[in-house]
Amino acid sequence: MEALGTLAGGIAHDFNNILSAIYGYVELAQLRCPEHSKLRHYVDQIGMASVRAKNLVQQILTFSRQGRSEKRAMDISRVINDALKLIRATFPSTIEIRHDIQSELGDVLADETQLHQMTMNLCTNSLHAMQKDGGLLEVDLAPVTIGIYDSSSDPVISPGEYLKLIVSDTGHGMDQTLLARIFDPYVTTKKSGKGTGMGLSTVQGIVNDHGGSIKVYSRPGVGTTFQVFLPLAMTASDRSTAEDRIFSCSRGYILFVDDEKQLTEIGNELLEGLGYLVETRVSPIEAIESFRRNPDKYDLVITDLTMPKMTGEKLAREIKKIRPGIPIVLCTGFSANINTDTLAEIGVDQVLMKPITLSHLADTVRKVMDDPVT
Repeated sequence: MEALGTLAGGIAHDFNNILSAIYGYVELAQLRCPEHSKLRHYVDQIGMASVRAKNLVQQILTFSRQGRSEKRAMDISRVINDALKLIRATFPSTIEIRHDIQSELGDVLADETQLHQMTMNLCTNSLHAMQKDGGLLEVDLAPVTIGIYDSSSDPVISPGEYLKLIVSDTGHGMDQTLLARIFDPYVTTKKSGKGTGMGLSTVQGIVNDHGGSIKVYSRPGVGTTFQVFLPLAMTASDRSTAEDRIFSCSRGYILFVDDEKQLTEIGNELLEGLGYLVETRVSPIEAIESFRRNPDKYDLVITDLTMPKMTGEKLAREIKKIRPGIPIVLCTGFSANINTDTLAEIGVDQVLMKPITLSHLADTVRKVMDDPVT
């Protein structure tokens, strides 16, 4: 796992640069494609595949403890549906999949990548239980209220409002001896070489990290049912539409720096589409010279972190020497490269993780320019 984590960390930046180019051009194409056309559908699928590719790297980083758990209030029905789409493509036709995933049941404060991983692990566990004879996989999501009496039977879960995810199969099931140890690391019902035994222990860790609880019921020859309880968030997520985010923008002059020419082109088009004036540079040395010649020309600097000859941190230091009050946003594809103490010291206002979405870019730029840290 240490070797895997080192490998993932090494490729994360370059891989997310590639995905940034793909996803950036996807978003530019989406702005120009008729909304209900076949072309728009094709472009949307490319975008979804790009996000899944990003999440695969993030899963490895998280599992190897090099990634950050980033929770936000979200409607988790979309995450579960995305996982089910992947599952349908990998499950054999002998296994029927039924699901009832309602949307807008309320928000959960959650890490999207970890929830995707949790759902995939639970469903894959059911796949192995039904691989020999086939069967039925049922996945449901529903709201549930846990009262004082309900919680007293399970001290892990507190009274309150929850979303309950149910993953049920008609596989071979488990006896009580195995059931008592099912969440222990390295416990598995699979044959040697077919599993690590880490899947369900990882699931339990994710559920606990989200303040939830997980229960399992099983009978040999009948099947297994997992119930995951996730607490509803107190605050609602941002429900604004993409159009609202795109066209509700501020004004200003932005210096955008990245050693990848494709990414500067994408950054230029996205920011200009939001109404900003933009100047791009592929060389941090040239960016500093441009800034030194006319420091009051710019309202914001957006820079990549990992660049040849000069890092984004060093660029930020040099920019701050010339004009201490200028807001700076740092972009990176690998969070472990970020030294938060150093960023606070040099006055970096925000960090954007690649691949950068248009909505995240718009929200971050607006926030920094409306309330800069001086």
